Amino acid sequence: MRLSEFELDVMQQVWRRGRCSAPDVHCGVASSRNVAYTTVKTILDRLERKGCLVRVGADGRAILYEAAVSRATVQQSMLERFVAHVFAGDRRPMLTQLLRDETLTPTELQHLRDLLSDRQADGGESDA
Repeated sequence: MRLSEFELDVMQQVWRRGRCSAPDVHCGVASSRNVAYTTVKTILDRLERKGCLVRVGADGRAILYEAAVSRATVQQSMLERFVAHVFAGDRRPMLTQLLRDETLTPTELQHLRDLLSDRQADGGESDA
């Protein structure tokens, strides 16, 4: 799944709000960028065509939308594309960069340790 930065911003608003209208999304997006309502409406229509959003009713004349895909699904898809393009499909340099990041907090590092421990306990080890 390919989403532009702006499409992702719109999806973030929909995930945060749940069922919402174009004016709701515009209000949320406009707090961080100067964008016309009609532009937001166009992006909502585009996201609906891509299968990311569904129309779920109306509130007066305003159409209500909900996410048709989860945040995790979009994150996974975008991460796979990122790894494929930036790291030529090899996750190891990406993981190395992540772990060498000196801004990781102790809590984040512990979370990574916990994930690795769980993965090993589930038999998820791999030689690859």
